[in-house]
Amino acid sequence: MSDKKVWFITGAGRGMGVEFAKAALQAGNKVVATGRNTDAISKALSENENLLIVKLDITSLSDAEAAVSAAVAHFGRIDVLINNAGSFYGGYFEEFRPEQIENQLTTNFFGPMNVTRALLPVMRKQRSGHIFSISSGAGLVGFEFNTAYAASKFALEGWMESLQAEVEPFGIHTTIVNAGFFRTELLTKESTNYATPSIEAYTGRREEFQEFFVSKNGKQEGDPTKLGQALIKIANEEQPPHRFLAGEDAVDLAEQKIAQLRGQIDAYRDLSMSMAYEEE
Repeated sequence: MSDKKVWFITGAGRGMGVEFAKAALQAGNKVVATGRNTDAISKALSENENLLIVKLDITSLSDAEAAVSAAVAHFGRIDVLINNAGSFYGGYFEEFRPEQIENQLTTNFFGPMNVTRALLPVMRKQRSGHIFSISSGAGLVGFEFNTAYAASKFALEGWMESLQAEVEPFGIHTTIVNAGFFRTELLTKESTNYATPSIEAYTGRREEFQEFFVSKNGKQEGDPTKLGQALIKIANEEQPPHRFLAGEDAVDLAEQKIAQLRGQIDAYRDLSMSMAYEEE
């Protein structure tokens, strides 16, 4: 297959999604740029014969099916999916309302599932394709004040790792992207929600974490343009990785996790290995 592909990108109206779309177009690919606000996508991306803008709310399976149908009708195929759209809910578990956690899971977990479910029949018929899902360092390591967000990303990764074995026989690749802090709009008011303060015991720590995320906005270390270029490179490899760590901070977190797991395995190895059922 030619290196020129049809890319289907969610959340393409701002943040990383815009950079992914720009990178794909600049490399000569065709792009289906989707999002809830098509006007925002039009403003972010210049008019291009290789660009199709489609309205898509990823929390709606019918929206996803309609967007995939429009993409195939226009370009004839879909080669690369980037599950990028997402949001961030910060807060302590006790202070989250159940519906807030459900909203976080709906956007960051069930949303990518909806789009992938709608798109997989196309890739299976082609016997080719590549599914990227944008995760986070919080998909590898759980953090205080990140219970809802980490839950959504851990779920995303478990699903993606399992999906990989299911779709590989059809020539479909999958890649989890553990993105560190990139200078996007994830931490802006439009993409960030916080649990409502309700328990005095968390006061102080709560404010400290909220101030951290507010101060981090616009000062993240990662360059989303470089990440877009990296995904172009990975998408053109014959054997792309099942996981890609994006950013020095993501690599550091992964190495810390490996060391932590190794330490816990070694500390309780004898007890762990003593669980076998002994026949009388």
